[in-house]
Amino acid sequence: MKRALISDIHGNLEALQVVMEDIADQNIHRIICLGDIVGYGPNPVECLDLVMSRCETTILGNHDQATLFDPDGFNPVALQAIYWTREQLELKGTPTQQDLRWEFLGELPRRVDEGELLFVHGSPREPTNEYVFPENVTDIRMMDNLFMRLEKFCFQGHTHMPGVFTESGDFITPERCDYRYKLGPEKAMVNVGSVGQPRDGDSRSCYVILDEEAQSIEFRRVRYPYEVTREKIYAERDLDNMLGDRLRPGR
Repeated sequence: MKRALISDIHGNLEALQVVMEDIADQNIHRIICLGDIVGYGPNPVECLDLVMSRCETTILGNHDQATLFDPDGFNPVALQAIYWTREQLELKGTPTQQDLRWEFLGELPRRVDEGELLFVHGSPREPTNEYVFPENVTDIRMMDNLFMRLEKFCFQGHTHMPGVFTESGDFITPERCDYRYKLGPEKAMVNVGSVGQPRDGDSRSCYVILDEEAQSIEFRRVRYPYEVTREKIYAERDLDNMLGDRLRPGR
């Protein structure tokens, strides 16, 4: 059984559409979204509609949460984008469509636990807001605390940095494992990367295919027309230009 794991779409419709097409090309029909459907990008409503129609499970991300409640800890650029996103959700569609979108966001779980498989946005310890960066592998106390909270494997997003954290203290980038990683007896936390705003120096969208029968994962990178997304961002007064500038370098 294969499932596609996507995360951190951030209102980037062009990226999401290309990723959905690639998932379909792999003959995969089950999709899990690990959160942050909205925020930063110019098409929050359209991305939300697509996730609602295509994903069998969706996790609450911190930007999704901020859209619902008072944002906490957001920088001015991200905060302004959240306020703009709220306006879009209030303006687009019929009242029924608007209500369905708000209800969907309001009912998103913070974690989904399937025994050996745990799905979160942030971390096993704080599923919505905690960042686990590659450099955190040197913080033995932190990593021990995280790994003790999962039975076997955790899949997460939030940092936009794809790779595998091993219980033995390593962070394996997709390039190091030739984009495929065998899930063995050792516990692991897998960051599936970002669909809409990669930050690992690669502008291509990133997602993961989880093959439960083969006990393996594959990191998929797909190109999307980021220049189209950039121009949409530049055209919106309330979206800072830097949100478009960062798409080309993948930063």
